[in-house]
Amino acid sequence: MKKLSGRRCSRASCTSAAIKTLTYIYSDSTAVLGPLSTYAEPHNYDLCVVHSERLTVPVGWNVIKEEVVDHNTGPTDEDLMAIANAVREVANSDVSNKGMQPELGRRGHLRVLPSN
Repeated sequence: MKKLSGRRCSRASCTSAAIKTLTYIYSDSTAVLGPLSTYAEPHNYDLCVVHSERLTVPVGWNVIKEEVVDHNTGPTDEDLMAIANAVREVANSDVSNKGMQPELGRRGHLRVLPSN
């Protein structure tokens, strides 16, 4: 279940909970309707379900509607293989770097190496 933000619709006399944020880009004659923004801002309008579905813009303007797709299925097999290969590569590079100069001391993230 989606947590409500506590913000209300910006439309006059509407007391419904806001679910989307409307932003106007006047220079491009574009209205962008997307997911509810993290913070309420004075130049954006928070809209409820009803008002976001009834949105109309001036003639000649474009509307961009960004929908949130919540298909959290986790990493794919390709993602897992890429991670495994990256870990394997780092592990193999550590083995090949063992022939390098030994560390004299280590403190936090700093290392002291012998000078040649």
